[in-house]
Amino acid sequence: MKNTDKIPFNSKSKGKPISSMPNAVLILADGTLMEGFSFGACGTSIGEVVFNTGMTGYQEVMTDPSYAGQLVTFTYPEFGNTGINSQDDENPIPHVRGIIIRELSDYASNWRTEEELDDWLKRHKIVGIRGIDTRALVRHIREVGTMNGAISNDHRPYLNILKEIKSAPTMDGLNLADTVSTSTKYHWNKLTSTSFDQRLQNSSQQPYRVIAIDFGIKRAILERLAAHGCDVTVLSSNSTIEDVMAEKPEGVFLSNGPGDPATVKSGIRLAQNLIKYESIPLFGICMGHQILGLALGGETFKLNYGHRGLNHPCGRPGQVEITSQNHGFALKIDSLPSDIVQITHLNLNDRTVAALAHRSLPIFGVQYHPEASPGPHDADHHFGRFVALMAARRN
Repeated sequence: MKNTDKIPFNSKSKGKPISSMPNAVLILADGTLMEGFSFGACGTSIGEVVFNTGMTGYQEVMTDPSYAGQLVTFTYPEFGNTGINSQDDENPIPHVRGIIIRELSDYASNWRTEEELDDWLKRHKIVGIRGIDTRALVRHIREVGTMNGAISNDHRPYLNILKEIKSAPTMDGLNLADTVSTSTKYHWNKLTSTSFDQRLQNSSQQPYRVIAIDFGIKRAILERLAAHGCDVTVLSSNSTIEDVMAEKPEGVFLSNGPGDPATVKSGIRLAQNLIKYESIPLFGICMGHQILGLALGGETFKLNYGHRGLNHPCGRPGQVEITSQNHGFALKIDSLPSDIVQITHLNLNDRTVAALAHRSLPIFGVQYHPEASPGPHDADHHFGRFVALMAARRN
């Protein structure tokens, strides 16, 4: 696809056309322009254009703080058919900057629906574009890599928008964790409110005191920690070792989050100091896993187009987990000191580091999301693994 090509929109979309002609554009930093129809809020939004291949869970994606600063392309062609409900939010507000889809459902039809997607997007001032050939867009991103782009429906000159795109900061070198982290300490011990969740729900009489460092933590992670018998205190991303130890933790959890993990200096420094305590179990998910790797002497790099979806196989010979993933960076496998770090799982699509563990200390991290509410639930046992380490220390 040449930069000057215009990928045709689906003129027979069953969505909600505002006009019979395209009234919105998606512009990429390399000059690619794609026409479509607007929905959601009015305006222009600039961010990193990425894609998610999941068939479910669009509300969880839009409210996941790890997607801060991004325009998310959903490859599943039908969008909005289950509407929005208050139980599926990963955060009280959406963090995506815009969404890119093929078809927008005429109306939501689901027993849990509380609000139409279009109304929800307008209320939160999130711009969307539909009628895009998402397959062609994803092929283009896979070939040339993720890049900044813009969704615009306010009729601004294309060249002006392109200049803004090219001047916008890229995700490489960008610290977004501090922008989405909590500013105040808070407590969490609540289980999920969904009645049909069949996973372990254990309200322990003697819960484990866990400190969670918030780099962009998801509500589902807090619910799964609680379900495995943890009483969680959440601290900000710039917390110090003194802040953490003042809470007398039995374990410390490092959360997911957006942006470049190598820029989260306070988190890396905290992990290095926690490792010195030797006996405190540490567990990291996604960015938390990367921060553990950095603290142990490793390095990270930006993936060409990232891993975002619900069916990524990870594991080792004889043990494979189908996992939910959302990350644009990964640990360099050769940078991790093999005398103290064991690579326990690989992403079986591209052989990048999917999980690690310290060879002698109660420290481990997973690149994927074992808490994934839309599924799969293959990796939920990692929460039990964390609890087992705390139980061994307590006993």
